[in-house]
Amino acid sequence: MRQSDGVSFTSSSIKIPLLSSNLSLSQTLASQLARTRLSAFELIHSLRNRSYVKNYPTRSTESTQSELGIRSLIRSSPLLCSASLSLTTQNHNIGRSPLLYSASLLLTQPGSAESTQSGLEVPLKGQSAAAGGYDEERVLISEVLVRNKEGEELERKDLEMEALTALKACQANSALTAREVQEDVDRIIDSGYFSSCTPVAVDTRDGIRLVFQTFSFQELVFHPNVARLASSYLLVEPNGEFHRLVCEGANVLPSKFLEDAFCDGHGKVVNLKRLDEVINSINGWYTERGLFGLVSGVDIFSGGIIRLQVAESEVSDISICFLDRKTGEPTKGKTKPETILRQLTTKKGQVYSMLQGKRDVDTVSTMGLMTDVSIITQPTGDAGKVDLLLNVVERPSGRFSAGGGISSGITSDPLSGVFGSFAYSDRNLFGRNQKLNISLERGQIDSIFRINFTDPWIEGDDNQTSRTIIVQNSRTPGTLVHGNQHDNSSLSIGRVTAGVEFSRPIRPKWSGTAGLIFQHAGVHDEKGNPTIKDFYSSPLTASGKPYDNMLLAKFESVYTGSGDKGSSMFAFNMDQGLPVMPEWLFFNRVNARASKGVEIGPARLLLRLSGGHVLGNFSPHEAFAIGGTNSVRGYKEGAVGSGRSYMVGSSEVSVPMVILQGQGLSLEVDMDMGLAFG
Repeated sequence: MRQSDGVSFTSSSIKIPLLSSNLSLSQTLASQLARTRLSAFELIHSLRNRSYVKNYPTRSTESTQSELGIRSLIRSSPLLCSASLSLTTQNHNIGRSPLLYSASLLLTQPGSAESTQSGLEVPLKGQSAAAGGYDEERVLISEVLVRNKEGEELERKDLEMEALTALKACQANSALTAREVQEDVDRIIDSGYFSSCTPVAVDTRDGIRLVFQTFSFQELVFHPNVARLASSYLLVEPNGEFHRLVCEGANVLPSKFLEDAFCDGHGKVVNLKRLDEVINSINGWYTERGLFGLVSGVDIFSGGIIRLQVAESEVSDISICFLDRKTGEPTKGKTKPETILRQLTTKKGQVYSMLQGKRDVDTVSTMGLMTDVSIITQPTGDAGKVDLLLNVVERPSGRFSAGGGISSGITSDPLSGVFGSFAYSDRNLFGRNQKLNISLERGQIDSIFRINFTDPWIEGDDNQTSRTIIVQNSRTPGTLVHGNQHDNSSLSIGRVTAGVEFSRPIRPKWSGTAGLIFQHAGVHDEKGNPTIKDFYSSPLTASGKPYDNMLLAKFESVYTGSGDKGSSMFAFNMDQGLPVMPEWLFFNRVNARASKGVEIGPARLLLRLSGGHVLGNFSPHEAFAIGGTNSVRGYKEGAVGSGRSYMVGSSEVSVPMVILQGQGLSLEVDMDMGLAFG
């Protein structure tokens, strides 16, 4: 509701001047009443174009005519019957006011001499009326009606009932204050069915109407001598019916969501309150998904058309800033910017999502190259655009370690007791997030030399396919399959392996791996000489030669749950021997394993099931070994048995037991129950 700035309302007693002897009292009153009626209707005509309109935050309204000064609308010193309005200026003497009948309301310019001298200036909005020496007066209303802006009855009676239902204080035969009238006007606007509402007071006896269109009711004070009003009615302007929706700028907002939000209002009168709820639901849709978007404007046109203007912030540019680990100042980074940018799911031209940005931060962190990652949004000169700045702090990529010693109690050959390890790794080779690991480990019996190169994301591939190249020379104890020899001699299995594997995500939580692996394997005695038979003259190789050669095609699929204690895991792999050469082994091996965790109060139950089978001609040391931490806990590797087929089911219960609760000591008890077939 627009304010009447620069105008205050005052009341004071008026001296009645003596009439001239050559004029009769009736002639003077008739002349003054005629001028009064003319001035009043001019006032009503000028103010009728103004109304109390509820401005919703997202509702755009057209600007009206510039506000005119009240003293340009009213002639000076008019006489109003019953209740009169008189405007005075600073040079107008109140002592020369015309004859007023019954009572008067005097409009003066703030700061005028008359208002300050009289000491009866009415306080402005926000000031207490009682502080001026009088209480807010009530005016008796005999009848309350609802009319349209032309003063006629509403065509739709349901809208008239909505307006009447919204009224709380304005009832027939009730005494009201201006504040109560204004509150009811606000209630009608808040109902949402009307775009404007103007209260009009009518004196049914003399036909004089007082229209409040631009005045604030909180600034209008009725004085004790104001005459009784015979009737009053409200001029309302109902909204039109909704028939069509036009939405602009909503690129990611689903059209189905808009259809569902507006379907119940189609063909009905536009309810601004309901429209405000729909706008809030649209803004909530963006907020729930972390998207930078909201309804920036709403226009209601004739013909039942509602236009929604949606503002969405699109990503204009993404840049990377490397920060020094110690000072936090910008520095030059080792990692290629394109290596980091391709990890981001947020792309240029997309509507920026904070949730998606958080996932991108987590993805960059899992690369293992950064100690800290953060995204900062920056405004651009273009409206509806936003720039993203990715701040990263790199960690050292290279690592080297070495160690060794000599076992005591070795008397025959001192070199046999030497053990040691060497390892070098670079997790960011050439600045492309490529991993290189070179390691050498040597024990009393076993040893392994391994070179591993991994490219987590092959350049130019859109499916995030990784590539791993392996070269390995290992020597492991043969007791895993063949057991201990009766002559107390020991066997070892030597393998030379080289291969390449490709992995990629198939779907969320699912990954697949395929590759080719060549293996050259044989059995050696404790002196390192190749052997083809054990103590019982059983063959140790499938080909009958000191070494078995095989080319394996590998396929594997893995499902990983959320990673919490109650998640599930499933893995299936298959190895197929390809007889490229006549002496190369030809066999098929399948293996599957699954696990499921269940929370039972403070305890945790872990269920495991695994099984496998081999078809064809394969080396004895390629048989399934049962026992150990990967199959049946509590036994050494292969201590339960080995075979061509196997199935293992096990369950594990973990129960934390607090011994000294106050000291923070705890004990975890594990119990295993398993069944194995081999």
